[in-house]
Amino acid sequence: MKLWLVRHAQPLIKPGLCYGQLDVAADAIATQRAAQAISPLLPASATLYCSGLLRARQLAKAIHDQRKTLLPKIDVRLNEMNFGIWEGIAWDDTPKTAFDTWTADFDQHRFGGVEGVRDLLLRVHQALHELPAVGDAIWITHAGVIRAVNYLERYGLETIATPENWPNEAPAFGLWQCLEFGQLETR
Repeated sequence: MKLWLVRHAQPLIKPGLCYGQLDVAADAIATQRAAQAISPLLPASATLYCSGLLRARQLAKAIHDQRKTLLPKIDVRLNEMNFGIWEGIAWDDTPKTAFDTWTADFDQHRFGGVEGVRDLLLRVHQALHELPAVGDAIWITHAGVIRAVNYLERYGLETIATPENWPNEAPAFGLWQCLEFGQLETR
C-alpha cells in the first residue's frame, strides 16, 4: 500500500507570515498545475483524503475534476498545526521568548496556546491507523502534517527531545512524496 503525501499549492498570503490554520486560499493557477502534474500518477482506486482547510480542498477538487474516481473526503486531522495567537503574525515579529519557550519543550509546548507538536503527532498517528488495510491513500495536506508522518515513520511516538529531531524537509508547494505504507512504523 502506498501513501501519497501531497502539499497544497502556494497560499495567497504575504511571505513570512505564520498561517498554520488560517483558512487562506491557494493560487488558482499553481493549484491547477499541481493537479495536472500529479493526477496522471495517482491510482484510480486510491482513497483521496484532504485537510479541511481551503488551500488543500482546492487541490483535492482540482484532482477530482481531472480524475472523477478520486472523490475527496475531508479529514480535519490533516489540517496544519494551529499556532494560536501567532496565526497571521509575521514570524519575524514573534517574540524570541516565545520561540525559546517552544524549543525548550518542543514536544509538549503549545506554541501560540492551542496546539503543540505532540498534539499534531497524535492526530496524524490516529489518521494513519484508520487508513484502510488495502488500497492506496492520498493525503492533500500541509508541510507540518507531512513532517509528522516522516517523524512517525522514523521514531514512532517517541518524545521529541529537541527541535533538531523534527524533520526539516517537506515537499515544496504543489509537490508530493510517496511512501510504501508497509514501511511506516507508527509505534
